Amino acid sequence: MSDATELGFAPSDPSFIADPYPVLTGLRAAGRTVPYAERDVWLIPHFADVHAALRNRSLGRSFEHRHTPAQFGRPGLCDMESSFPRFVESERWSLLNLEPPDHTRIRRLVTKVFTAKAVREFEPQIAQLADVAFRGARDTGDAQGGVDVISRLAQPFSISVICELLGVPQEHGPNLLDWSHAIVKMYEISTTEQQRTDAERAAGQFVDFVQELIEERRRTPGTDLVSELVLVADEGDRLTVDEIVCTVIVLLNAGHEATVNTLGNGLNALLQRPDQWARIIGGEVEPIVAVEEMLRFDPPLQMFERWVLEPVELAGRRFETGERIAMLFGSANRDPQRFPDADVFDAARGETTHIGFGAGVHFCIGAPLARAELTAMLHRIATAAPNLELMREPEYHPTFVIRGLQELRVRFLTQPVSRT
Repeated sequence: MSDATELGFAPSDPSFIADPYPVLTGLRAAGRTVPYAERDVWLIPHFADVHAALRNRSLGRSFEHRHTPAQFGRPGLCDMESSFPRFVESERWSLLNLEPPDHTRIRRLVTKVFTAKAVREFEPQIAQLADVAFRGARDTGDAQGGVDVISRLAQPFSISVICELLGVPQEHGPNLLDWSHAIVKMYEISTTEQQRTDAERAAGQFVDFVQELIEERRRTPGTDLVSELVLVADEGDRLTVDEIVCTVIVLLNAGHEATVNTLGNGLNALLQRPDQWARIIGGEVEPIVAVEEMLRFDPPLQMFERWVLEPVELAGRRFETGERIAMLFGSANRDPQRFPDADVFDAARGETTHIGFGAGVHFCIGAPLARAELTAMLHRIATAAPNLELMREPEYHPTFVIRGLQELRVRFLTQPVSRT
């Protein structure tokens, strides 16, 4: 069996990062599992197998709730704590990393306040923040009318929504943005010493900030999410300070990065295909429908790893305890066995069963919020700048796991159109 490297899987190669999808097609053709020796992991490239793996309780994002690091021959959180104590502190109770029963308990409490109904009630504020962010981006264009959608529109908008949700003054937005950018580098396949140092610093500052925010909300509760997390209870159970801190951090880091990168990747795909953009601005396809294709076609999260906690049959192979798999979300979302013409961007596809938000117990808790943000901003751009013009070919960040553009420079030709 060929190793993934021999098939062109090169997560640090700029040419691969620019367009990984032809290689991902080759991985699917190679089999249901493909070894990647460089990371000692088995890649899972097909939709059906990824979908099954996300729901398989024999796999876990972490292993220390059932095995010791010594048993696995792998470093655990305790091993990282001596070198990166603040980063570990920010991750220890993260819903992304926990498994039942801790995951079940914390998620149950969080979802009592962070509900789809609460997001729907928040949508008018999201629309207002989209308007503010759009006007701000439009007014900062250079002499040629060029605006970077990522730094001038997507990032300020996403952070402003998070600040409003958490009850944090908007002036703290830049700090939240810096902390998020630094911390998420630790999720990549490889990191530099400087990136690890920056993540440790950012995690410490973020933890301290949220702890102070929690104490403030204890003294003076409001209607924001942090206040509700402080007060929520279920049969006498409450979230601890550490659990609230990690919940707030994961909501910001995962939610912000995914929203910004989906908007950038998706808008790039649309502007590269004027016929699809025309379907949206002409009213044939509603933004809420097009958002699903943006999430499927070029997703912001490309790979999600899990440990094998007990022997299990998966993707036509028997895995033993201690092995590790890596589910390739981008490949699964382009699997033609699940999505007809999978490499075609069809704005009207409206397929909601993609794996953009994961599945199973780790299905993204912020999915309703992300969809609301993306829909609001796509609607605003389509109605206020239908003649949006891509100024130059964008480049992706030199990372694979979290996929997003460094810059998306466009020209806002603001000629509002009427929608019937």
